[in-house]
Amino acid sequence: MRKVLPLLTAVFALLLPAVASAAAAPPETWQEHWEEHNQLLHRVDYNDTVALYFDNDVNPAAKDWIMPYVTKMWKYVRDTYGTDGNRVREDRLYSIHHQGRYFGGHPSTVYDSSHDNRNVSDVGLDDWANPEYGIVTHETAHVIESIASGKNGSPAFGLWRDSKWAEFYIYDVYSALGMQDQAKAEYDHFLTQTDDFPRAGTHWFRDWFYPLWRDHGHAQVMVKFFDLIGKYFPANGNDYARSMNWGEFVHFMSGAAGTDLKQQATTAFGWPNEWESQFRQARREFPAITY
Repeated sequence: MRKVLPLLTAVFALLLPAVASAAAAPPETWQEHWEEHNQLLHRVDYNDTVALYFDNDVNPAAKDWIMPYVTKMWKYVRDTYGTDGNRVREDRLYSIHHQGRYFGGHPSTVYDSSHDNRNVSDVGLDDWANPEYGIVTHETAHVIESIASGKNGSPAFGLWRDSKWAEFYIYDVYSALGMQDQAKAEYDHFLTQTDDFPRAGTHWFRDWFYPLWRDHGHAQVMVKFFDLIGKYFPANGNDYARSMNWGEFVHFMSGAAGTDLKQQATTAFGWPNEWESQFRQARREFPAITY
């Protein structure tokens, strides 16, 4: 009996953490109550990583490709961007899908009561029969930028706007998951994209985000960036006090990369005198960020 008891204790020690960490089942239905959305959503699948919801017009068979992909994607994101100081690792992704309505998508996070304090990707297409990885992945980029720092919000959003950080994120996710065809297709697409901000003809991916990914640890450069803004950028409680200016952005990104990125920023974006003043002020105001 003395030999059996330690063995049983060891077995229970292995089992209990798994039971304790299992997330409670998400609700079987979820009534939308945000923006123009008013559908009664139905839970079609879930695990401890993802809860998948369809409206009545989505073919339930679409879950056969959506659920495995979103689960792998969010597991990678949790492992990469999740830390003890943020809400990435501990919270499910609620992946909502509409067909024939609410085209495009939007995110929400655990800090937002409008979507019942859940990490949400809410997307709509004409048809979900064939894999459409991009739109689902894109919306989760906004979830991550808003919570990975351990605070609520994205101080750099006003600079990179809706899609530029998302391009880095999508390319990294596909690469990390071994989706080489999708990664190559997005690389070729993003490489040719130009934007009119902060100046006409800006190549965000080619001249800024891809070199950061290639030369500074892939996703880790952005993991460090979010960590730095969470530690040092002005906040009121869980909420950021203001948005970043360009000088602060380059200063914090330089800290994340471990090297002065001013010249790279000049190549990618230009370098007006105003940014130089902002950059110098940022170095004075945030001296803990070094490179």
